Order: sequence, then C-alpha cells, then structure tokens
Amino acid sequence: MRRREFITLLGGAAAAWPIMARAQQQPAPVIGFLNSSSADGYAPHVRAFRQGLKQAGYVEGENVAVEYRWANGQYNRLPELVNDLVKRQVAVIAATGTPANVAAKSATATIPVVFTAGSDPVQLGLVTSLNRPGGNVTGVTQLTGEVAPKRVEVAHELVPSAKLIGLLVNPQNPSAATLTNASQQAATMLGLELDVVHASTEAEVDAAFRTLAAKQVGAVVVVTDAFFNGTVQLLATLSMRHALPTVYQYHQFIEAGGLISYGGSITESYRLAGVYVGRILKGERPADLPVQQSTTVELIINLKTARALGIEVPPTLLARADEVIE
Repeated sequence: MRRREFITLLGGAAAAWPIMARAQQQPAPVIGFLNSSSADGYAPHVRAFRQGLKQAGYVEGENVAVEYRWANGQYNRLPELVNDLVKRQVAVIAATGTPANVAAKSATATIPVVFTAGSDPVQLGLVTSLNRPGGNVTGVTQLTGEVAPKRVEVAHELVPSAKLIGLLVNPQNPSAATLTNASQQAATMLGLELDVVHASTEAEVDAAFRTLAAKQVGAVVVVTDAFFNGTVQLLATLSMRHALPTVYQYHQFIEAGGLISYGGSITESYRLAGVYVGRILKGERPADLPVQQSTTVELIINLKTARALGIEVPPTLLARADEVIE
C-alpha cells in the first residue's frame, strides 16, 4: 500500500472513530416518576427533585430521562400507571406520596423504588426497618403524619373558644384511618369534638367546606394527602370564602394565602429523594440506603390572612412560629 493511501485510510478511520464511539454509548437511564396528584400542583417539588438529581450528577434531558405519570387525584389509576413504568423497564421508580408508594411497592420487587412518604414507611409495609430497608425500596419520610395530632392542638390554640373542629380527610389515602384516629385521640384529650368530612375530588372538597361552614365548626384541620397538596390554591380560597380558620401541613399552603401550617418540608424530602435516585443509578442498592428522616417541623403563620378572617393569633403561637408572613 502506498504511503499516501495509508495516511488517507488512517485519517478516515480516525474521523469515523468519534461517530462509532457515540453510537456505542449507552442510552441515558430512564427514571419513572409516579405521583397521585397533578403536575401543576407539584411543580415546586419536581424542581426540588431535579435539584437532588443534579447534586448526584444527573441532569434531566442530558444524561438521564424522566417518564412522569400523574394520577390527578384518581388514586385508582395508580396501579395502571406504575405497571406501565414497570413494562417500560425504567431504571428507578420515584414514587412520591403515600398512595403512589403503596402502588409502586405492590407493582415490582426488582426495580428500585425511592419514596417520599408523610407516614411511617414501616407501618405502611414499604420497608422492614428504617436503618435496614431490605428489598428494593427505600426513600425519605417527613414527620407529617406523626404530627397530625399536633395540628388539632394548633387549631385549638388558634381558636380556643371552638368546641367543634372539622377534619378534612381523603378516604382513598392508605393512611386515612390511622391519621383520623390519631387526630380523634388528640381532640378527645382536649375535650373537642371532631366532624370528619371526606373528599377525593375538587367538587367534594368544595362540598366539604360548605358542609363544615353550615355546621359552624370553629376551625378546620386538613389531613396530610397528596391530592390536597396539589390543590393548595383551592383549599386556601375555600377557607377564606367560608371564613374558616384552617390548619394545613406544608408551607406551600401559606404561600397560597392559607392561615397556618404545621409540618415537615415536602420540598426538602423531594430533593433528598432525587439524591437517592441518583445514587442508585450509580450502582448503590436500595437495601443499603437507610430511610432518611426529615426531622424539621415548621410552624408558619400568615398574619395577613388572620386579619382578613378576624382572627387574633395568640402570642404563644407567634412566639413558636418559624416564620410569620405579614
């Protein structure tokens, strides 16, 4: 072979090498993201999840893809949605919210699942223990469910003259009975009566507030639920429309004009879940990743809303508040 022909051949091979290398690169891993509520309602939390992924070295659209599945409050659709993700053989399932946690746990024993849960994951049957999850499931839990009785206490402290308190519950939530019982026990100890109303659609939420207003409850406590988390603006609006002081679970409700919230940071739990998903994509096993517990509990008060409702917030509550919105 002539020297010029050899150099030409070698140069052509060198030029072709990057193309061949790119062709041999593995496709980006795919994450399945399962949620019981809506994309609009959970936009801030999805941003936090992406932030966690980025901390672990993954950026959506660059070196990882995400398949989102939203039940839009229709919890009966969750098995179908998660089974679709299983069929697509996603690398990891991020199951966010208790109903989605339970559906993902039931759907697969092989694909890693990372949850965000407001209730006790051991009691829900998601893991065998917090330190040693075992199996294919791990995740992050907040003290949201555990502080359910405290929200009843906050409602009592906020409106001490009220003897009848409304409790808004989504009966489709797997933790509904547990959280209702815990709230009922707290009410009994305080000498209060609870009027429990159920809602799992926006129309039912509207009807529930009309019912509670007609019964002249002194305050309302919203039980932790993914569907409710996705309807923050509706709940805040109804509370104002019916002049019902309402205790919520997360900061986002107060940003929407709600009166008071007491609970953990849901955005922080989503960020931590994103970090765990990234670590699993890098090869770590869910069984070796202890369930993280977000122990921060925030008391947020919106004084502007309090004034609009004619509520005088007790100094004891104001002194304990982590944030007061003027």
